[in-house]
Amino acid sequence: MKELGLFFGEIDPIALKLGPIAVHWYGVIIGMAVLLALYLSIREGERRGIHEDNFYDFLIVALPVAIICARIYYVVFEWNYYASNPAEIIRIWDGGIAIYGGLIGAVLTLIIFCRVKNLSPWLFMDVMAPTVIMAQGIGRWGNFVNQEAHGVQTTRAFLERLCLPDFIINQMKIDGIYYQPTFLYESIWDLLGFGILMWFRHKNHLFKRGEVVLSYVIWYSFGRFFIEGMRTDSLMLGPLRVSQWLSVFLFFFGIGLILYRRYWHPNNPWYLDGNVDYD
Repeated sequence: MKELGLFFGEIDPIALKLGPIAVHWYGVIIGMAVLLALYLSIREGERRGIHEDNFYDFLIVALPVAIICARIYYVVFEWNYYASNPAEIIRIWDGGIAIYGGLIGAVLTLIIFCRVKNLSPWLFMDVMAPTVIMAQGIGRWGNFVNQEAHGVQTTRAFLERLCLPDFIINQMKIDGIYYQPTFLYESIWDLLGFGILMWFRHKNHLFKRGEVVLSYVIWYSFGRFFIEGMRTDSLMLGPLRVSQWLSVFLFFFGIGLILYRRYWHPNNPWYLDGNVDYD
């Protein structure tokens, strides 16, 4: 296995080589995040009356769909390049996926899956939402290892004033230039959201069914708007990044939908009621 070199310099993105096969730290980190999210979702699902097999079945279907949609999302907004290089569209191993595209694909898959399984899509998303934002927060460390998803140029002195450990500061030095660790900002924001959702969703008569996942949407999109504005590798659409436009839409959509459902559907079950009265 490659040495991480956490305190001595740049981290090797290759964790392990098995002959011609290279195992990247990015994949290892993402895989660990997904497994932890699955474990926590199963535990919470049992409390809410959802059998664990449903989570395994969903992951098998949703994961490849999410990856494909994440790639399609990226290619669509980089079409000027891929139109001239169509053979590279499928080269996902060279990078180029967008988390929002993956989330869209996963949600569409979930809606169909829950209809087939006769589960409440809202409840299923409520159970998974905190673990998804947790996985996103952990997954950003894969970007850290790859030295991507960083912000604008900065100085070592600025990074030291943030009281960052040397291994982060050293990894933020790319081709002799230091960059803002936007991966870290989003990771902290995501993990903070995870803690808040995990704490408050078990409070009696606080969340109606569907409001945990909508709170996730509001929290994530709010932070993502500002952090995305710091990045240098974003897909652009006019004066703002694509993800910023989508963040604005999702932020107000989440708030509006909570208010709409509270007013027009006041009898919706509480989240803690679990898998009853399928809606």
